[in-house]
Amino acid sequence: MLELTYINNIMKSLKIFSTLVLIAFMSACATVPLTGRRQLSLANSDAIQQEAAQAYKEFLSDPKTVVVKSGSDVTRVKNIGTRIAQAVESYLNQNGYANQYSFQWEFNLVQSKEINAWCMPGGKVAVYTGLIPVAQTDAGLATVMSHEIAHAIARHAEERYSQTMGAQALGGIVGAATGGSEAIQQLYGIGGSLALLKYGRAQESEADRLGLVFMAMAGYSPDSAVAFWQRMASSNESGGGTPEFLSTHPSDATRIAAIQKALPEARKYYKP
Repeated sequence: MLELTYINNIMKSLKIFSTLVLIAFMSACATVPLTGRRQLSLANSDAIQQEAAQAYKEFLSDPKTVVVKSGSDVTRVKNIGTRIAQAVESYLNQNGYANQYSFQWEFNLVQSKEINAWCMPGGKVAVYTGLIPVAQTDAGLATVMSHEIAHAIARHAEERYSQTMGAQALGGIVGAATGGSEAIQQLYGIGGSLALLKYGRAQESEADRLGLVFMAMAGYSPDSAVAFWQRMASSNESGGGTPEFLSTHPSDATRIAAIQKALPEARKYYKP
């Protein structure tokens, strides 16, 4: 009888706990700018940005990382990044999101054959030299940089972390994901080299849509994105393989079709 009472008490406690967790999840939501999508937000964005800034600093100072210090490509990356950042911040200010973001932007060109670029939470951006020949034009570079910046503005890293926390909480492993530094390392694969977080397909598609708008706001024709992604598709087909930062995205054809469908929205923001 005592065992039955004990089991009933446990079941009652678990039911209460599950209810509280569900209530917490429902209240812990944020809204992605422009798309209006509601997302789970359990992570501390400020803490994650601090950890990301430290990870970015460590990446740049790593002996294996060769940061390009000067040259026309460095100037292009910094100028394009600054234009996009200013356009994005202007949009956030005008639409009531300014108090939710405190990015400290940095843009660096890194020597590498990889066709890659990424943006950490807080606006820490790296562009690899392997991307330059495929990008070809400033608009091509803006396409990729806007896409990566869109991930940060949409807080996709925080969302993935929140989903992990949610899964652990629902599984009864409460408090297992409280280490900020450890969380960033797990998300970004930091340890000798930096492997970017693999976003889900829905997040990649959302970053495509936001990226088109952001590059348009910065004065780069969003129509240029189609030609860039076609070049990327050709690069993949010629034996280069799918770049790490695109590994979870739908096929090239599906992506290009979705971008073409999103162009009318982006064109509304384009001011040459």
